[in-house]
Amino acid sequence: MIKKILIAFFCVTAHGLFAQNGTISPYSYFGIGDHRDNGSVDNQMMGGISMYGDSIHINLSNPAAYSKLRLTAYTAGLSHKEYRLKSWNEEQNTSVTNLDYLSIGFPLAKNVGFGFGLMPYSSVGYSLNSSSENSQGAEVVNFFTGEGGLNRLYASIGFEPIKNLSLGVTANFNFGTLEYERIQSVEGVQFGTLDNRESKINGYDFKYALNYTPTIKDKYTLYTSVLVNTQGNLVSKNTQTLGSFSLSNGNNVEVVDVNLDASNLRNTELKIPTRTTVGLGFGENKKWFLGAEYSFQQMSDFDNTFLGLDNVTYNDASTYAFGGYWVPDYRSLSGYFKRVTYRAGLRYDVSGMTVNNKEINNFGITFGLGLPVGANFSNLNVGFELGRRGTTDQNLIEESYFKINIGLSLNDRWFQQRKIN
Repeated sequence: MIKKILIAFFCVTAHGLFAQNGTISPYSYFGIGDHRDNGSVDNQMMGGISMYGDSIHINLSNPAAYSKLRLTAYTAGLSHKEYRLKSWNEEQNTSVTNLDYLSIGFPLAKNVGFGFGLMPYSSVGYSLNSSSENSQGAEVVNFFTGEGGLNRLYASIGFEPIKNLSLGVTANFNFGTLEYERIQSVEGVQFGTLDNRESKINGYDFKYALNYTPTIKDKYTLYTSVLVNTQGNLVSKNTQTLGSFSLSNGNNVEVVDVNLDASNLRNTELKIPTRTTVGLGFGENKKWFLGAEYSFQQMSDFDNTFLGLDNVTYNDASTYAFGGYWVPDYRSLSGYFKRVTYRAGLRYDVSGMTVNNKEINNFGITFGLGLPVGANFSNLNVGFELGRRGTTDQNLIEESYFKINIGLSLNDRWFQQRKIN
C-alpha cells in the first residue's frame, strides 16, 4: 500500500517541483540564481552537515551514507520561508513555500545502498526597481524581474568495501529555464524599452564521497568524511529580444530578436567550480552526535557572460557548519518525547559573490525535532532556521528570514523473501 501512495505522491507533486518559483531574493538576479539547500531536513537542522548517516534515513548530501541503509526509505521535504527585505530607506515582508525534494533509497545487498530522486538546484525569483536622472534632468526608471530555476535529477550508490569505510557516488543531471526582463521608462517619453533574455540550461556533475567511521572503546564512533562535487559543466542556449512599448496602454510597438550568433552568445558554457567538503564528528550511536564541516569552492572561476553584469564579481567561497543531535532514550516505552530526536546547528556561508564591492554572506541558526511516527521507524522531521544575508550598504538589500522545514521519512521492507510456515 505504501508503494502505491508513494507513486501517486510522485506523480502529483513532481509537476509542482518543476513549476515552482522557489525564491523571492533579489540576489537570485546573479549567477544561475539562488542555490537551494540540497540536504534532507534532518541534516539541514544540524547546520547542514552531511557526514552523518544511519540505517533508516536518506542522506541526500552524502552518497556514501547509502551503505548504511537497512530499510527502504521514502522521503519528501517542504519548506516555508518568511522574508524581511530591508534597504537603507524601505522595508518589505514577503514569503514563499516550496517542495524541496522527493527521494527513494533502499539496500541492494549487504552494505550496499541505492537511491534516486528529484530536487531543485537553483531558483530565480526577483522584482526590483531603480530610478535616476539623465543628463537632461529627466527621471529614468528601470524595472528588473526574473523567474525560473534549475532542477536536479539524481541517482546515488554507496557501499562499504571494508568495515567502517564507505564509498559513494552521485550522478546529477541539471536542467531548467531562467528568464530575465528589464523595462526602462524615461520621464516625458511616451515609449519605454524592454530587454528580455532567456537561458535554457542543462548539464551534468558528479559527487564522490568517502566516510570513515571507526568505533572507539566499543561505545563511541568517530566520523570523518570527504566529499568532492566535481565541476558542473552546464550548456546554456540563449535568446534575447529588444523592443519598445507604449507607456499608455502597455502594447508592444516593435520587438526584434537579437542575433546572438554574431557575439558568440547563442550557446554559452556555465562552469560551476568543484566544491570540496571535509568533516569531523564524534558521538554515541542512537544517543548523541556532534560534528563540524568545512567546504571550499573556487567561485572566482565562475562567469555568466550572457547576462553581462558589471556590478558583480566572484571570489572563492567557503562554508563553516556545526551541528548535532540528542535522543534521550530511543527504546523508551514510557515516554514519547524520550524517543524524539532533538537537533541543532549553525552555519556561516561566504558566498564568494561581491555586489557593488560588498560581500554577500549568510549566517543561519538551525534547530528541530525528529518525531517517531507509527511502526517501521518512520518519522516526521520538523525544523526551523533563523538567518540573515546581505547588507544595506552600497544601496543593497539585507535579507532576514525565518524558515520552517517539514520532512516525512517513511520506511518499508523491499526485496525480502517471505517465509511460509
